[in-house]
Amino acid sequence: MRRLVAEIDLRPRHLVLPMFVKEGASEPVPIASMPGVVQHTRDSLRKAATEAVSAGVGGLMLFGVPESRDATGTAGVDPDGVLNVALRDLRAEVGDATVLMADTCLDEFTDHGHCGVLDAEGRVDNDATLAVYGEMAVAQAEAGAHLLGPSGMMDGQVGAIREALDAAGHVDTGILAYTAKYSSAFFGPFREAVESQLRGDRKTYQQDSANVREALRELALDLEEGADMVMVKPALAYLDVLRAVAETADVPVAAYQVSGEYAMVEAAAANGWLDRDRTVLETLTGIRRAGADIVLTYWATEVATRLTTE
Repeated sequence: MRRLVAEIDLRPRHLVLPMFVKEGASEPVPIASMPGVVQHTRDSLRKAATEAVSAGVGGLMLFGVPESRDATGTAGVDPDGVLNVALRDLRAEVGDATVLMADTCLDEFTDHGHCGVLDAEGRVDNDATLAVYGEMAVAQAEAGAHLLGPSGMMDGQVGAIREALDAAGHVDTGILAYTAKYSSAFFGPFREAVESQLRGDRKTYQQDSANVREALRELALDLEEGADMVMVKPALAYLDVLRAVAETADVPVAAYQVSGEYAMVEAAAANGWLDRDRTVLETLTGIRRAGADIVLTYWATEVATRLTTE
């Protein structure tokens, strides 16, 4: 009876698996704050991607962990940088069997850990960063990404990337705009995963957790600039924002169940405080119920497998 009248469903196609690939790694490196998640080698990344595709996940989102960083994040633009090499690997491995996504941001590649280049006074230079984002977007599209995820929250980033892609002939490469990315405490484990060099915070460009109307203003700007999909990040602490965005947007809406959300559930389950499997499905269903068409989650392959075998 419950199955018959359920208002919301959760299917493998709704799920996107975020993945980390570490340059020079000879074996997968466990991430201590995210049990079960690793920094992949090129070989283990291909294997994990194939498993995810077999489980029916809707997409894969790639993040790179370079061996060296500099002030402008040149490894993110370099066609032979770790992320672009990994994109080519996966496009060759899985082709068009799933949607291959790339994080179009500099924070993994800069020696200061910010999402953009800095000016002489150490502040993020929005306009200079947009120029780099354009180069990065073209490099990722040429490496095989179907969808780009600009997560840096720079003003005008969607329009700048769309213009660069179109000028380079990548008119079919889509943009998943990080429309509402909040300055959140829930990103902590992710920064371990990408070996972030950040000191301080990103409050000058990420959103204030107190604000909803700001997210809707950002949504209007992203849609005007040509976003094909939009994102709310994190998910669980911002379900009201997700609902507001979903009720307004005329494009697909994604939500990112971030590293801190994953870590909380895994830690509580490890201590016997929560039923892990039920909690995982309940949180994902709640995100879908709030309005997400797409959910990025580190449990994507596991949950997709469960959904297809139950």
